[in-house]
Amino acid sequence: MKSKIIFFSVLAFIFTGSVTNVSGFSPVPTIDSQIRAFRYYKDVENVSTPVPAVVEVGFSDDFIERFDFAVLDKDTNIFEPYYFRQEILTTDIPVAVSTIPTIASAMLMTDRNISTYSDFILPENTLGQVQINLASPVPIKSSALTMLLDENVALPTTIEIRAMVDGQSRIVLARQKMSSITTFFPEIVSDLWTISLMYGQPLRISELSLIQKNAVNTADRAVRFLAQPGQNYRIYFDPDRQANIHVGESGDLASVKDVVQIRGLLPVSNPSYRIADVDNDNIPDIQDNCISVPNPDQKDLNGNGRGDTCDDFDQDAITNSKDNCPDNPNRDQTDTDGDGKGDVCDGAESRITERYPWIPWLGIGFAALVLVSLFALTAKSFRNPGANKE
Repeated sequence: MKSKIIFFSVLAFIFTGSVTNVSGFSPVPTIDSQIRAFRYYKDVENVSTPVPAVVEVGFSDDFIERFDFAVLDKDTNIFEPYYFRQEILTTDIPVAVSTIPTIASAMLMTDRNISTYSDFILPENTLGQVQINLASPVPIKSSALTMLLDENVALPTTIEIRAMVDGQSRIVLARQKMSSITTFFPEIVSDLWTISLMYGQPLRISELSLIQKNAVNTADRAVRFLAQPGQNYRIYFDPDRQANIHVGESGDLASVKDVVQIRGLLPVSNPSYRIADVDNDNIPDIQDNCISVPNPDQKDLNGNGRGDTCDDFDQDAITNSKDNCPDNPNRDQTDTDGDGKGDVCDGAESRITERYPWIPWLGIGFAALVLVSLFALTAKSFRNPGANKE
């Protein structure tokens, strides 16, 4: 009976496991995993409406680098659809962008579309370099530059900013390590800006913009969502990367006329925020010299801006982290003795069984002899059951 129970238990386990695999359903992401990309939130407490109503929360006074949001119903733990409304009355000074070396996609850095990007070629063995020129018909007063990157892309290694003032190219920001997507510098006025970047990993810039202090700018930014009477909501905003939030069906939030206006809510730092770190080595993606492979030591022996684990010292098209002989070309990765070291690097065998291949056979023979002896003794004891009795 016991054996039958075990059999059917195993059968049930196999069956349910196979159903899970066939279905292909991935687990539903947790609330925490969905909000960890957001840096701030605002709370909307106890919505006082007798019926469901569209609520509009203002964000005009908040400095936001990426306009993505997540509206969470705190009572049901369900994310709600939202509509981001932005009305800007501005005299933003237009900017023409060019690069040295020239790339065809340069204008994508100023198209105000974070889903597009300019892609810069990374040299094989050295740091990449690019000079980005921003020219305007009238001078721009600025003290900050914002650079938004594509997903899972590290910041450039260094940045230098120059500006043309009174016919001279002046250094506004001396070359320094880049540690944030927004770079601040002493305020200056110029109609020609030059941003010089050095980078050790693939570089994709979605948006590049000077914060224009002399532009007449009146912005009205707000988030709308359908609120239920008495419910409590939390609006997460300003993520450092794209956040995939799962929501249900949305009503027409754009053209609705009766809107409950809420202004003056203060932002709160999100304690669940975790800066993007795709390889989980505790080095943020924007500062990681090897984004896809864990390398907490950040070693870069040849100083080319790429971590040694992502580099290819021997130029055999196999990165060091996967190469069983990183210092000598061996595209076939042959490892005859299976010790994890490619034959090209395995000049001296490291194990005694590799130096003397007859040793394993000797061990097998000895083991066989012991087994035969044990069988013989056992058989003898069965034939003479009284031999061991006194």
